[in-house]
Amino acid sequence: MSGARRRGGVLVAAAVVLAGSLTACESAEQKKAEHDFEQAADLSTCKADATAADTPYGDGFPDDWPFPPQTTVFNAEDRGADGTIVTGISASSFKDILAVMNGAVVDSGYKVDKGETEEHDAEAEWTGNGFHGRWAIRESAKCPGETVIQVLSAKS
Repeated sequence: MSGARRRGGVLVAAAVVLAGSLTACESAEQKKAEHDFEQAADLSTCKADATAADTPYGDGFPDDWPFPPQTTVFNAEDRGADGTIVTGISASSFKDILAVMNGAVVDSGYKVDKGETEEHDAEAEWTGNGFHGRWAIRESAKCPGETVIQVLSAKS
């Protein structure tokens, strides 16, 4: 085997190990939350088509959660012991929504424990005020300039 082919094989093996270790870093709870978000409400609803969900959203969701301005929460799913998932759409930009999630939400007592931000989406695990959960925001693929917001919450 030539040196170049051997190095190529080593690089491929290293990439496979690295990919496996990155996947292993995600906890079972994180994987479940991501699956729950994927199974939640239709993410193609635009602000103009959204009808506000009835409140309160359930025992597992804080009544004082500060949704960003221009947000319509159009779906709330009580999943029992797993908590409640709410989905909303906002006419505010992704950047503005991210600022609210890391500003007003945190200022209201919901501390971000860890999170990740990419160009068009962000997510974080949070705790506070007797609750814990995860939020995710993403630019709407169907509705230009709008941002989808999902919050999973359960009593601590």
